[in-house]
Amino acid sequence: MPARKDVDGSASVPAFYGAELRWKREAAGLTLRETVEGSYFGETYLSEIEHGKRRMPVELACHVDRLLKTDGYFERRCADVRKARRAGHAEYFERILEAEKHADTIEDWAPTLIPGVLQTAPYGRALVLAEHPNATEEEVEEKVNARLARACLFESDHKTPEFWAILHESLLRQSILPPGEMAEQLDSIAALVRRRRIVVQVIPWNSGPHPLMLGPAIILTFLDAPPLVYTESSYSGATTDDPALVRRYRKAYDRLRAAAMPPEASLATIEAAAEDYRNGKQPD
Repeated sequence: MPARKDVDGSASVPAFYGAELRWKREAAGLTLRETVEGSYFGETYLSEIEHGKRRMPVELACHVDRLLKTDGYFERRCADVRKARRAGHAEYFERILEAEKHADTIEDWAPTLIPGVLQTAPYGRALVLAEHPNATEEEVEEKVNARLARACLFESDHKTPEFWAILHESLLRQSILPPGEMAEQLDSIAALVRRRRIVVQVIPWNSGPHPLMLGPAIILTFLDAPPLVYTESSYSGATTDDPALVRRYRKAYDRLRAAAMPPEASLATIEAAAEDYRNGKQPD
């Protein structure tokens, strides 16, 4: 049996249970490939869990418990890992926050708000204050900084997922900030497009009925795990990996993409709106 390595659980709950998983797997004489066999997950996914880089989904925890005969230990520990939340984000968003860092593709539909990962500090602050009017200044800054930190997805040294966003045109026309700050918000999105970090399409305001009109959705795919869909309302969110439901969302997103302006025209629309705001005009 391999020697057990002590891990500082206070430093990282996911790292603590990842190390425990690795110890029990090696004690059972199983390789990474043998451990994930019969699950939907890949060897790389399991390795990153063992090194504390990913949190274990309950489906994999149940699989591991059955394989290692650990009597539900890892399934129960999933709750502990969920409690080890990152500051500034709602608990219901934790799974997506973790997943987006490892995604192969991210498809984001934004009918009412610019996606959090694309928000500038003034835009994020305005939304936080609108949603949490009684929050302290420290709480507001914590939430805003948490949103800004997600933009590391688009840094040059990060393995950038293929990020595709569809925005409703009303987001460009609805000024929730002073004109100069709205121009900066739209310029920020346009800069990411021009750097080829993201693809953005715009649904025209007069496009008529189209898929996914009832609310936002994020679809994530992975090389080593099943795809996920995340939907959200004002103070709650839900994540699903049900194959049939995910398939329906992906088909709806494809139809939505077909109804939107082409990427080049969308970029021109975004930049024109930014220029209007810069000149103190309300975009038409």
